[in-house]
Amino acid sequence: MNLARSIPAAAGLAAVWLMWVTTAQAQPSLRIGASLSQSGPYAELGTPMRLGYQLCVKHANERGGLLGRRLDLTVEDDRSDPAVGARIYENLIGRQRVDAVFSPYSTPITDAVGDVIEKHRMPMIAVSASASIFRKGRKFLFQLLSPAETYAEGLTDLAAKRGLRTVAIIHEDTLFPKTIARSTEDFARKRGLEVVLSEAYPKGMTDFSTLLAKVRASGAEVLVAGTYFEDSVAITKQMRALDVNPKMFVVTVGVVTEKFYEALGRDAEFVYGTAQWEPALVTARAGGLVPVAPQYAGIREFVDAHRTEYPGAPVNHFSAWGYGGCQVLLEAVRRAGSLNAARLREAILGMDFTSVFGTFRVDGNGVQVGHKMLLFQWQAGQKALVWPEELAPRPPRFPTPPWSQR
Repeated sequence: MNLARSIPAAAGLAAVWLMWVTTAQAQPSLRIGASLSQSGPYAELGTPMRLGYQLCVKHANERGGLLGRRLDLTVEDDRSDPAVGARIYENLIGRQRVDAVFSPYSTPITDAVGDVIEKHRMPMIAVSASASIFRKGRKFLFQLLSPAETYAEGLTDLAAKRGLRTVAIIHEDTLFPKTIARSTEDFARKRGLEVVLSEAYPKGMTDFSTLLAKVRASGAEVLVAGTYFEDSVAITKQMRALDVNPKMFVVTVGVVTEKFYEALGRDAEFVYGTAQWEPALVTARAGGLVPVAPQYAGIREFVDAHRTEYPGAPVNHFSAWGYGGCQVLLEAVRRAGSLNAARLREAILGMDFTSVFGTFRVDGNGVQVGHKMLLFQWQAGQKALVWPEELAPRPPRFPTPPWSQR
């Protein structure tokens, strides 16, 4: 008799479950659009960001999607051109009516796209913009990275502690590298370092011989280069050819990719680079004792999954930017319970969230205030963390020896 009563009950539950599954499957996909530099000078850096986005979307779908809907990601090539990027987002939001957007690569393109997302009131996590584009009264642009104004803290701290006193700065004449140059001058003064040269070069420049001759003549003990990938490789090659050999050579962007070492071989040894994140954080221990991985929730799983999904593709901070920025946006949507712009903006401003990339917390202008910068050095073909010193597994190899001894 109990069994007889339970059969209809079970059948009813099965019917409810089937109805729920059918309804969920009938829900349209939640469409996310983005542009990324897949050609042009930023392609080397935009490609790993795309892999990070794709992996995050794949994992989200395996966990049931978002708001009961599957995620579909569309990525278009902006050709490393801000104007092209702006047109792509205008089309994605204004005509294709995507539900959400991920950000492009680079500060200049994000700045141009920022006007579009502001016009359409569509919140965007700026995954790769670290210069000051967040104090223009915009309401829907939010920074993932540590601001460019903080990049020089580690290198100037390390230089001062090693007894160095003079700094030369060269940089591409675009927004992010110019911000790097200004902040390096500020940090240098605070640390008692003298800036003996600060000079810009145009985007696309390939011959740095005249500029490097000025660096050598300045006698600077530290050279800081505000670069992207192609210029970072060219500058390093030409430094060797001209025998320009400061005691510290620091590159801001480009040096972090494995392609940098592949392009230069042993000439990449001893070069320092700034980084927002490194896979070495999986095993790093603060003070040699306390694991730091909990500050980057899920980092080990992310690194392992990336290597499985994209064998041969490097796991670097660009791919972590994409994955972490995706995590932040999806978490904000979950907290808001909808894609409503005002509710989503409020949720983002109230977040203190730990992703694989680290802490996400922004101020009222959308400026990142929770994330930590890193400084590394190429040592024996590997990137070794050297600052903050409490995270460093070993000290920097200092000073940089002559080119003939590397």
